[in-house]
Amino acid sequence: MAVPKKRTSKSKTKIRKGVWKIETNEAASKAFSLAKSVLTKRSKSFYYIADDESINPSESVSIRDE
Repeated sequence: MAVPKKRTSKSKTKIRKGVWKIETNEAASKAFSLAKSVLTKRSKSFYYIADDESINPSESVSIRDE
């Protein structure tokens, strides 16, 4: 089994954790920004149905011919 020869210093550990936290914060802010733009219907990079009338849960579509 592989075992590290020396203990990792606290500064290296903190640097690695800091980099990880920065990357996750950037990803979270991008996701939040996309969610806000979709909710306000101003998104240019996300396709969605703009008409509220096109999806109506009260009207059901039957597949069978009756």
